[in-house]
Amino acid sequence: MSPLLAGRGAVVVGGSRGIGAAVAALLAQHGAAVVVNGRDPDAACKTAAAITADGGRAVAHAGSPADQAIAEALVDGCIDEFGAIDILVNCAGIAEPAGSSILDITPAQFRELLDAHLGTVFATCRAAAPKMVAQGGGSIVNTSSSAFLGDYGGTGYPAGKGGVNSLTLAIAAELKQHKVRANVVCPGARTRLSSGPGYEAHIKDLHRRGLLDEAGMHGSLDVAPPDYVAPLYAYLASDLAAQVTGGIFVASGGFVGRYPRPTPAVIAYRDHHDSPPWSVEELHDLVQAHRG
Repeated sequence: MSPLLAGRGAVVVGGSRGIGAAVAALLAQHGAAVVVNGRDPDAACKTAAAITADGGRAVAHAGSPADQAIAEALVDGCIDEFGAIDILVNCAGIAEPAGSSILDITPAQFRELLDAHLGTVFATCRAAAPKMVAQGGGSIVNTSSSAFLGDYGGTGYPAGKGGVNSLTLAIAAELKQHKVRANVVCPGARTRLSSGPGYEAHIKDLHRRGLLDEAGMHGSLDVAPPDYVAPLYAYLASDLAAQVTGGIFVASGGFVGRYPRPTPAVIAYRDHHDSPPWSVEELHDLVQAHRG
């Protein structure tokens, strides 16, 4: 067993299946003691038992951490069981309803998606951050998706993931002085949410509608297992990434990437102290020229 994370206490939200289960197992292989969270108690217990059988340390804690009380219990349980909360990984999520778009999604469905993605990240980070600050450091790794760009359509899913990105960047900036790091991974991996006839039909329909190009469609239909993305989470959780915070990373199969920090490209400038506002016509000309 690698000593890379020896003595660390970790909470993996959504750790009972898919990417979260692969991350929990790899953290344990590197020496961390892991609280495995999932909504399904049987799945959480099964994953924790597999880690223990492999020589690692893990306990299961079921429930939805979008509930602040459960989020607090996860963090407190990690401290009570393993002595500290050094690592928080958020991997929980739900799929957008089939065929969902802004034309037909209900407000209730939209709120459910935001709660599952952004709400869960907020609740767990809110529970863990003060404890990490008090103990002198920690690492938060949140899961987003390249869907935040809108290329995959939907509503609450891309909105929630975009919110995860922004919240993580804000946490990274605020807690850097306390040696608490926060990063994002946008993973591509074959899970129950990204496989099966319904998923394949959805991806092909996005291509038909022009939202995904040919490369994007084939890449979405031929993704590697979660084991290929788990190492990036483990790296960001470790001291090897001690200087890495506020990053939005991508991992899919053998590909690893990083989104650059958004910065505005200058279209035009004039000093408001001695110039009038741009007219609508001037703005049209400026935008068209910039596009060219």
